[in-house]
Amino acid sequence: MSHSTTEVLVGGAVLAAAIGFVVYTGQVTGFTTSAAGYPLSASFRSIEGVSVGTDVRLAGVKIGTVTGIDLNPQTFRADTVLTVANGIEIPDDSAVIVSSEGLLGGNYIEIMPGGSPFNLDPGAEIEDTQSSVSLVTLLLRYVSGGGDE
Repeated sequence: MSHSTTEVLVGGAVLAAAIGFVVYTGQVTGFTTSAAGYPLSASFRSIEGVSVGTDVRLAGVKIGTVTGIDLNPQTFRADTVLTVANGIEIPDDSAVIVSSEGLLGGNYIEIMPGGSPFNLDPGAEIEDTQSSVSLVTLLLRYVSGGGDE
């Protein structure tokens, strides 16, 4: 009977670990239901490496996610919708930058807060944007001696 009890305990531990991995994966990928937030929009020349579900960070802390990306056919820019957690006030002169987590890491949206005493209203557009820098393009320029002629 103790052999059977041991098998049940080990099986339960494996099942608990599997459930833990599923919950963790859901939280990391943003697949779980998150706290309510308000939308902000921004228009980028290039949003390479960013997709729906990408983190929006302020001072390195995740404060929201990218909830929509569409190509604007008039301006040929990527119109992006960011959802920021309620309770986080963003100054209206803030900038939005596509940043990289490193050479092999992914991209994320970083909000650089301004100094204005006035905050963005829900649905407002952040005017000051900086697009992503393609590391492949930079490496190709370096290898080919781009622009030194």
